[in-house]
Amino acid sequence: MCGIAGIISSDTNAVTRERLKKMTDAIAHRGPDGEAQWINQRGNVGLGHRRLSILDLSPAAAQPMHYQNRYTIVYNGEIYNYIEIKEELMKMGYRFQNKSDTEVILAAYDCWKEDCLEQFDGMFAFAILDKKERTLFAARDRFGEKPFYYTTTNNMFAFASEMKSLWAVGIEKNTDDKMLLNYLALGYVQNANDKEQTFFQDIYSLAPGSFLQLNTNTLLYRTHIYWELDKDNAQPIAADAAIEKFRELFSMSVNRRLRSDVPVGTSLSGGLDSSSILAAINHPGQPFHTFSAIFPGFAKDESGYIKAVTQYLSNSTANGPIEQHFIEPSALGLIKDFKTLCYHQEEPFPSSSIYAQYKVFELAHQHQVKVLLDGQGADETLAGYNKYIHWYLQQLAGKSRFLAAYRERKMLLKNKLPFRWGISNYLAAYLPSHASIQLEQNEYLKSARQPDINKDFVLGLQGREWEGIRKPIITKLNDILYFNTQTMGLEELLRFADRNSMANSTEVRLPFLQHELVQFIFTLPAGFKIHDGWTKWLLRKTMDTKLPDEVVWRKEKVGYEPPQFQWMHNEILQDYIQEAKRKLVNKGVLKATSLNKKITPKAAHESNNFDWRYLCAAQMIAGSL
Repeated sequence: MCGIAGIISSDTNAVTRERLKKMTDAIAHRGPDGEAQWINQRGNVGLGHRRLSILDLSPAAAQPMHYQNRYTIVYNGEIYNYIEIKEELMKMGYRFQNKSDTEVILAAYDCWKEDCLEQFDGMFAFAILDKKERTLFAARDRFGEKPFYYTTTNNMFAFASEMKSLWAVGIEKNTDDKMLLNYLALGYVQNANDKEQTFFQDIYSLAPGSFLQLNTNTLLYRTHIYWELDKDNAQPIAADAAIEKFRELFSMSVNRRLRSDVPVGTSLSGGLDSSSILAAINHPGQPFHTFSAIFPGFAKDESGYIKAVTQYLSNSTANGPIEQHFIEPSALGLIKDFKTLCYHQEEPFPSSSIYAQYKVFELAHQHQVKVLLDGQGADETLAGYNKYIHWYLQQLAGKSRFLAAYRERKMLLKNKLPFRWGISNYLAAYLPSHASIQLEQNEYLKSARQPDINKDFVLGLQGREWEGIRKPIITKLNDILYFNTQTMGLEELLRFADRNSMANSTEVRLPFLQHELVQFIFTLPAGFKIHDGWTKWLLRKTMDTKLPDEVVWRKEKVGYEPPQFQWMHNEILQDYIQEAKRKLVNKGVLKATSLNKKITPKAAHESNNFDWRYLCAAQMIAGSL
């Protein structure tokens, strides 16, 4: 896990060690264990690296790494199946000088070129210079766990793990006004129609599951998609067989993500996902560390579930002890850390739950645990959010399975799971295209008519009104799961996790995002995901007897929620929000009348959380508009 940067330019004066060092210094938090900059003989390509040592801690694994006097790589991430790939390459005659996964990437690229990406089980963003072909090959992992930002001008192409590296060498920090409007009105910083767009003008994000090929002479480049989920190839399978296959793939994923030459722990929220990861970890005779954010006295505090999980696992296995570590984020802590949090996130975020995650990684760093496993991705693939329920019921109704829909609704109501259902859902089931159009129209009206936003600011975006607004046509549960996993939703969560972990020089690994596991889940019938009144049914059945019943069959969904509603009553935080609104008024973004409105505290996952968005946006765009 590291930070990478690079400059390719026809003007050799632009490719200097000084500029490369500015780029790597800006992301020093991503790699405090080492740094290096390298420029090729022609002087038109420079690569920089900051190292966080996880595999092969020796100097032999340092980067930029050279191979066969032809290739040079800078790389951020982990290839979890590097041992298996290495064994295959050795049978083909390849030899290795160190024990890192970095050298395996280089050999794999020499062997298979861009098809090497199909071999990798991992999270990664890397760039390989081919001296012979005078090309740069850059790639990003399937789900976008690791970032790759780039910018291009007439005579330069530059890239980095974080945008602050690009700003460090003079790339302008100009907010994209349409992305700002969408965030303020709708709450997200993604463009579902253009995966490369970011919150800032002329800075692009290589899309997940994509690679880029650049000619270092002409600076012409093209991007290509190398992997996409198949959401339409459902396969018949018995429930017992599905549970066994899921258990097999999940266990493999967890075990591969434990490969490390430094201590590994796990975050533990008390929910099913993180608890399942802990239950799948074998640590006989060895203590295993967990890290949790708790909120004593808060109705949604999960410390009771956390203790239930660790007690159950300690009593029911032959594993070593579980050492628990807790942090209690607070309103005052949020106020103190807010600028730092925004600095690392770079783009706005929807709530203070990101702060709770930040403090968990900080806690792990304080205990010198460099790697944490985390449960992200399970909700998007296994239908863990309550918002998926009505989509599943619409699938049943759309196929005229009214009895099944009635039975499932009855079971869901019995379990007191909240979901919307009415005549409009029946109409959506039979007219999915019209439902999509209506939902898009609703989003457009929200962005165009948000009452606090200056009309002149909105008018200045004429011609771009629909940019970033997209609702998919949903005929089955897999359609919305695919949209949230591949198009809009998950990648933003992965950005939060990457920046929060790297801000604390800690690596986060996500077992639920092993691509074979995810693809298997998408081949399963929808009834294996929502069934008998339960969301995430397959995971619950897999973990039955592995975890306490109060966790496996827990009904409410908390979602890593801090007491934001209470925090936003804090007078100091309210003063900051008011000052943020004033800045946005001065920038011509908000109406002056918004200053007279009383601040409205909202819970972390509540809709229309406008005052939080004003606070966050004002900090992010400071000096950029």
